[in-house]
Amino acid sequence: MTTGAAQPERAIDPTSFAVFRFLSRSIDDSGRVELRYALDDDLQFTEVLELPVAAPLDDARRESVEPLLALLHWVAGVSYYKVAAPPSLEFAGGAPPPAAAALLRALYRDGLGEFAYTAGLQAPCEPSFAVGGAPGAARSWPAAPERVLVPVGGGKDSAVAIEIVRRAAQEPVLFSVGSAPAIERTVRAAGLPWLVATRALDASLAELNAHGAYNGHVPVTAIVACTALLTASLRGLDAVALANERSASHGSLRWHGVEINHQFSKGREAEVLLRAAAAEAGAPEPFSVLRQASELAVARAFSRLGVYHGAFTSCNAIFRRDPSLRASSWCCSCPKCRFVFLALAPFSEPEDLAGIFGRDLLADGDQTEAFALLTATGGHKPFECVGEEQESIAALRLLAADPRWRDHVVVRELTHEVLAAVPGDAGDPAAVLALAGEHDVPAQIAAAAREVLGA
Repeated sequence: MTTGAAQPERAIDPTSFAVFRFLSRSIDDSGRVELRYALDDDLQFTEVLELPVAAPLDDARRESVEPLLALLHWVAGVSYYKVAAPPSLEFAGGAPPPAAAALLRALYRDGLGEFAYTAGLQAPCEPSFAVGGAPGAARSWPAAPERVLVPVGGGKDSAVAIEIVRRAAQEPVLFSVGSAPAIERTVRAAGLPWLVATRALDASLAELNAHGAYNGHVPVTAIVACTALLTASLRGLDAVALANERSASHGSLRWHGVEINHQFSKGREAEVLLRAAAAEAGAPEPFSVLRQASELAVARAFSRLGVYHGAFTSCNAIFRRDPSLRASSWCCSCPKCRFVFLALAPFSEPEDLAGIFGRDLLADGDQTEAFALLTATGGHKPFECVGEEQESIAALRLLAADPRWRDHVVVRELTHEVLAAVPGDAGDPAAVLALAGEHDVPAQIAAAAREVLGA
């Protein structure tokens, strides 16, 4: 759908670039967004999004969302900045105001921490950039939002978030960037209105990656959240209810003073920064309805939502950019598949869970070592959307005491190898399943969250 300027077919040296530039952005009356970037004056990129607007946008409406369009422009830039990760950023349309600047500083450093670590950079990315002035009074949000947009990724977390919002808001509306099969199945199971945006990365990225560009993980949840906020604003909605649990706030390791967290943009720190930037931009209110819950508590709640059991998929193989590599269900061999199976098992019958995944992962002795890594035994927690080590230990404790599961080969071996080696108070199931921690969920939705996520 979109291509940037012709890119050189020769090998590129990422270290030769000095500046990443935010050139321009636009939104037309049909909701088509173009975001333009450049590395120095050599490489240019254009990203295109199509937003689901209800009617043609007039000039006044487009002008009203310009601060939020700017925020999306700056946040989505991580996908192109990482081609070379130069030491500075420049903004042709004016420097970001303070709250947006704080969010960008975190996303381009901590949000790209895994990228910098795995790409072999010498240190985390910390590009310098100017900060603009405050735009005025931040937006205030309603105490009881009624028209709430719920982003859907097709996994268990978004299904639980849907049911929480359904109980508390008069007009829940589902939203996704793209329409992968698991998203479509989840939406059908929910039976609620659905808005779909599309995002097309600049086509030159693949060629640049093949010719020496840096590549790696980006904080994509932040991009989706900003797209959802812009869509919600254009549709006159009150809030965006994200499905980010408390476990996302914990990373895998520390490197040069930065916690390397695959899920940084899903974590509490990023949420607080996003809320401030959203208020500054006059956006609807963003919050995570699952913030107080562990992944294990979310799995327990999901186990009671049978309508979604044949719909969801949390395997990230389905989100690979090459459609020919996308799975329609579960690969059963990645850390995400293992963790979701482990988290659901204490609350599921073995035959039911095997029916969802297509096989019983805890009966496969060849996967024992990989399951052990989820408890950080033999290495750090995988760079994936998986829960804390304490959650995996708690799940294992529950399974070791469960006659339905305790004789499965993986459970039996990890009971001897992991549970025998950790302190007796590690992974206490009651503590892991309890709702705890700071959150910004409005009161009536927080009450629904306690109902859905409780024992």
